[in-house]
Amino acid sequence: MRRTKFYAIFAVLICLIFSISCRKKGCTDPAATNYNPEAKKDDGSCNYDIMGCMDTLSVNYNPDANIDDGSCVYTPFITINGASDTTISVATTWTDPYATAANYDGSIVMVSDVSDVDASQVGDYSITYSATNNNGTTTVVRTVHVVINQDTWLGDWSVSDNCGGGTGLALNGSPNVIAGGSSDQILITDFFNGITGSYGTAICQIDAENITIASASDGAPGGLGDIIYEGFGSMNSDGVSFTITFTWQNTTPLTGGSGTCQATYSR
Repeated sequence: MRRTKFYAIFAVLICLIFSISCRKKGCTDPAATNYNPEAKKDDGSCNYDIMGCMDTLSVNYNPDANIDDGSCVYTPFITINGASDTTISVATTWTDPYATAANYDGSIVMVSDVSDVDASQVGDYSITYSATNNNGTTTVVRTVHVVINQDTWLGDWSVSDNCGGGTGLALNGSPNVIAGGSSDQILITDFFNGITGSYGTAICQIDAENITIASASDGAPGGLGDIIYEGFGSMNSDGVSFTITFTWQNTTPLTGGSGTCQATYSR
């Protein structure tokens, strides 16, 4: 008898367990978009309509929204004229091409700027442009790199030196620098000061502010010997002067000599 009751109770429990486990699962919230009226057990899968701005460019973008309600608002859109990352030669005149701004509807917005660019000194600088409307402020930045490059070396220069004049290295006091065969080469023309005028060209390799003149030779003033020379140096960060240390030998009989000297080239 007891065993019969035990089996009966066990059978009832098994039925209850199966009845509970077999209940259909799903979203049981009538407010959800995926409500399942046949579901008897909520499985946490309910989804809901969320109204809001779905444009990531707006100031009120709602990452949870799945229905755009047209509520998006925007700060001004700024367009930088020219490159946003610009490189210029030091000691040159540079004019900021500025920027423009407009609202979402195309109406023009005034742009203000803050700049620390100093074209007279090598360095990395920035210009920050800002534009504001009722929805807030937009800022963008232009980066300006002021560098020493080939253009910085080109042009007319004045020379002061202690290189011995005609019996020494015989440098010309007003040479002209032109571009060489590549972006890392320059030519110092009218390099020497002769008896009847300037002559000769020094071939120089440049690497930013550094300059190197490989060993070379040319006729000495008067034509009785040669000048053999080489040198190295650098340009100042303002781009208006550079100094070269020369090692030289003048083979002119009796008056020639050799030595080391410095020459400063200035604009």
